[in-house]
Amino acid sequence: MRLVCAAALAAGAVLAPVPAAAVPEPGGNTGERSVAELLTELQTLYREAEKATETYNATEERLKRQRAETERLERALARTRHSLHDSRGAAGRLARQQYQNAGGLSPYLRLLLARDPQRVLDQGHVIGRLARERAQAVGRLTGDEREAGALASRARKALDARLALTERRGKERDEVLERLHAVEELLASLTAEQLAALAELERDTVAEAQEELVTSGALGSGGAPPSAAGERAVRHAVEQLGKPYEWGAEGPAAYDCSGLTSEAWAAAGTPIPRTSQEQWARLERVPLAELRPGDLVVYFPEATHVALYLGDGKVVQAPRPGARVKVSPIAANPVLGAVRPDPAGEPLPRYVPPRLPGGAAEGSDEGYASGHAPEAPETSIR
Repeated sequence: MRLVCAAALAAGAVLAPVPAAAVPEPGGNTGERSVAELLTELQTLYREAEKATETYNATEERLKRQRAETERLERALARTRHSLHDSRGAAGRLARQQYQNAGGLSPYLRLLLARDPQRVLDQGHVIGRLARERAQAVGRLTGDEREAGALASRARKALDARLALTERRGKERDEVLERLHAVEELLASLTAEQLAALAELERDTVAEAQEELVTSGALGSGGAPPSAAGERAVRHAVEQLGKPYEWGAEGPAAYDCSGLTSEAWAAAGTPIPRTSQEQWARLERVPLAELRPGDLVVYFPEATHVALYLGDGKVVQAPRPGARVKVSPIAANPVLGAVRPDPAGEPLPRYVPPRLPGGAAEGSDEGYASGHAPEAPETSIR
């Protein structure tokens, strides 16, 4: 749920005065707050929840990589131990052969006493080859022992890191649920009339912020076509319209904000980072005036929200708990900037935007109109 009151205030917009309404404070306290104050409080709560969600997502991605590294090291260690076992067996056989031959005559005496000196010389070559093989076997044994020791040490450290990340992820999951519970408490304290007043104030504020952004010329002409990959990302995102927001979700049944954008570009054949902060930090930035469909619009100073640009001043986004994937004005939230996943992609010579289904833009951009923010189901916690 995107609450844009702060965006309008930051841009210098003046909100129309709204009558104060008596609203119980979350946690049982009472007090009088205006609808605008409630909107600001909800914005703060949802921003905290989404920031915690993106932190959780980042830890989840690191945990995935750590799992893969741990499994890789375990496989390498198993192979090395198998090789070490073989090397020890070979070294043992060579040691037994050397012991059995230790009491024989020297090669020089065997050559003097032999009836067929050439045969003795040939045997000497064989003995020399066996000696070299013995040296190589000892070398392999020593190398395998060193490698096994190093791999075992790295595997232990990788497992410790994995356990630490798992513990951190659990704490961050609990923080997300705590933030969402605070939203639930506030929403449960509001009447239907207060929720309706919040929705009306939000619509007015979003419209005002959008008009100010468009009339400022910051969006430029807005007619640049997407690349081929950008078009595929846009069409994939549009196909997700109406699916519910779910924190930590990457589809196909539900999404959070960065889950939607990362999966849209993955479907386009261009994998991008999972979280909004990583998308902002690692993808190439583009001016708003040069936006083209498929680019990502990042919001809030901490880069805690992201949407996919559709063109014509609109984005498709997974707003907040309680909302569904929808089309919103680009100024529905305070814009931080924009990034392009495929900066080298050539614009299409001809582009026909996808047809949007009916109701694609309906519903709150902030996600609180449905009442209570749901807790994340178990399927979103891996």
